[in-house]
Amino acid sequence: MTITLNGTTGVSSPGITLSGGYTEAVVSIGSSGTAQTLSIASGTLLTVTMTGNCTFTMPSVTAGRSFYMIINTGAGSYTGTFTSVKWPNNVAPTLTATASRWDIATFVSDGTYWYGNIAQAYA
Repeated sequence: MTITLNGTTGVSSPGITLSGGYTEAVVSIGSSGTAQTLSIASGTLLTVTMTGNCTFTMPSVTAGRSFYMIINTGAGSYTGTFTSVKWPNNVAPTLTATASRWDIATFVSDGTYWYGNIAQAYA
């Protein structure tokens, strides 16, 4: 497939067409439950509503891969643990405890690790 930006044909890549902009595929996980294995095979914007204290198992690390996760806090006071993620200052974040808020986690891989960051408490 050919990528077209502003009417100019460029790099060829399977499954990607850019014409007048770029949109990431959204993957709705639905309710978190207590364990989720994350996959970015179908899209790199994941959404989830917390319904329990959940352990999120990260996808395999691949250099240059990244994804976003919009986390609805649901009823509030749930914990989220992300396996094998390096966080700033080596401190994993605590999800927003207030009900009906949104936290946005971003992850990027260098091929060895996932590096995570989080923006919190969107109302």
